[in-house]
Order: sequence, then structure tokens, then C-alpha cells
Amino acid sequence: MTHTTLSFLKGHGTENDFVILPDPDNALELPASAVAKLCDRRAGIGADGVLHVVRSAAHPEAAHLAGEAEWFMDYRNSDGSVAEMCGNGVRVFARYLQHAGHVEPGDLAVATRGGVKHVHLDKTGDVTVSMGRAAFPDGEVTVSAGAKTWPALNVDMGNPHAVAFVDSLDDAGNLYTAPAFSPEAAYPAGVNVEFVVDRGPRHVAMRVHERGSGETRSCGTGACAVAVAAIRRDGADPAVTGDPVTYTVDLPGGTLVITEHPDGRIDMTGPAVIVAAGEFDAAWLTETAFA
Repeated sequence: MTHTTLSFLKGHGTENDFVILPDPDNALELPASAVAKLCDRRAGIGADGVLHVVRSAAHPEAAHLAGEAEWFMDYRNSDGSVAEMCGNGVRVFARYLQHAGHVEPGDLAVATRGGVKHVHLDKTGDVTVSMGRAAFPDGEVTVSAGAKTWPALNVDMGNPHAVAFVDSLDDAGNLYTAPAFSPEAAYPAGVNVEFVVDRGPRHVAMRVHERGSGETRSCGTGACAVAVAAIRRDGADPAVTGDPVTYTVDLPGGTLVITEHPDGRIDMTGPAVIVAAGEFDAAWLTETAFA
């Protein structure tokens, strides 16, 4: 009896960890139940999400971007749901492409559901991603944890974020449960919620509940949302001052450096590491899909 095996890798960016599935021709079927089982930390490989590595031309959602970016990051949250973007994921995705010999250190483009992201792979280990521009949807929102409620800034980084400044990160409570938000119409598909405290001049720390994953050790788009929220709170909007501004954002899993430019472009710099490679029985994945 023969068994077909599938290759995978594990990687992380500031301890936001991912199962990486190389699948250039988009031959794998990945129902939500299979993704959730892969990410299960007891019954599976364990991760905050899955980076499905596909050539853009081979994926129906990315074929129109193939002229701009050869590779598409088909990202899935740990519960199997599809996500528009993952900032830490893009850095690890790019590091995998280098690890696999598909690209050299330097500049490359990665297609995502949140658009094409431009990446610079530093030979020293850091990866910088041009994350696009933040949008600030109209309307006031609040978030709640336990009996406490805070005003939050509504930030769109290609995915939705609600950023609340608090006195202590302990105020966020157990972020494995999604914080409540209001009004419900603000985020019909759910939201990533960041709780933020100050650490010093242009230096903040955060915790995050990632939609579909619970509390994670790091969130790249969340760090960008936090930085632009802090920039506006502090009256340092580069579009007004004409000068780029950089904030350091501490997360439970490490530190990211976020720069916003006068034209609104946001750069995120941080580490990306491939930690392991292996194989699993393809039958297990098929059985998972119907478990």
C-alpha cells in the first residue's frame, strides 16, 4: 500500500506562526475543516494560519494579478476562514520563496487578496513590506472587554481593525474570546481588535485578537493599524507635516517597526524565519476535510 505525502514548512514572524503549503499549480483542495485541523496545536501541526503558496496564474482569485506578481499568498486563518491579508504572513511567505530558491534577496511582489504587496528581503534577516495605505471608515466605534468599554479608531489595512488605547494591556482580559464591538454594522464580517499602551516617544505596545484566530503573538496589519492610530492621536500625520514618521510597536512575540510616509504609504519591517520542514500523509488531510 502506497501513501502520497505532502510537503509543508513551519515559519514565524515575531512568533505569529504559519504552516506553509507549497502548491504552485493550485492542485490542493483546502476546505476550512482541513485548514483548521492543520492549525490545531494538539491534533495537527499547529499554527495561527496557513500560507498556501500558489502561482498567481494558477489561482482564479489572483490570475488577474499574474502580470504584477508571480506568487499568490492564499492565506487562511486558523479556523479555516479566508482572510484578505496577513502582514506577518507576507514576510514569512517572502522568506519561504527565498528559502525555496524561487527568489533572491532584494525586491519582489506578492499577490494577496488585499492587493499586490511589494517586499524587500534583507540579507540580514529582516523583511520590509510596503503595506499600502490605511483607510479610516466613517463612524464612531467602541470595543469592550469584560465590564470596560473604550472608543476605538476604525482602521482598514486591507482588512478591518479597531484600535483602542488603554491604561494597561491587562485590561484586554482573555483575547481568545472576541471582544464585543459596537455598532455591529461597522464590521459585518468581524474585526481584528488591538489594545494599545504607550511605552515611550513613538513607542507603543499592543495585544490583539485576530479575527478567526483568537489572541496571537503578533499581527502585522494590526501593528500598522496601531501605528497609524498613534500617529493621528499624537498629531504627527505625515500628510500634514510632510515628514515620514516611524513608530516602534512591541508585540508579545517581538517588535515591528512601522513607517508612514507623507503620501500615505506604510512600510513594516521585522524578522521572518523558516524553522522546520516535513511531510504528512495526504490521506490524513483528505480525511480531515470530512471529519
